[in-house]
Amino acid sequence: MANHSRRDFIRHGLLGLVALPFGASVAARQARAQELPPLDPSNPQARALNYVTEASQASDHPAYSRGERCDNCIFYTEANQGCRLFPRHSVAPAGWCQSWARG
Repeated sequence: MANHSRRDFIRHGLLGLVALPFGASVAARQARAQELPPLDPSNPQARALNYVTEASQASDHPAYSRGERCDNCIFYTEANQGCRLFPRHSVAPAGWCQSWARG
């Protein structure tokens, strides 16, 4: 019976060692996700999508409707203020771009 417990201990220990790199990579990915630099409105992609840091600045744009903001868009990620359209940047929660879609 003592051998059975020892085998379980070794098996679980090996499984833990195998899972350790996976857990570390997930933690590293989350840490990187929270360090996204803010999107500069003069960025070529931002300009192509008419991104503004305050939705009210887009009030004269034909695609803009009152109440549309980055923080209620389907592409917005609240955890890191990221946007799937601008994957390496954070966006202003009160911002807007012409690709806004109801979230």
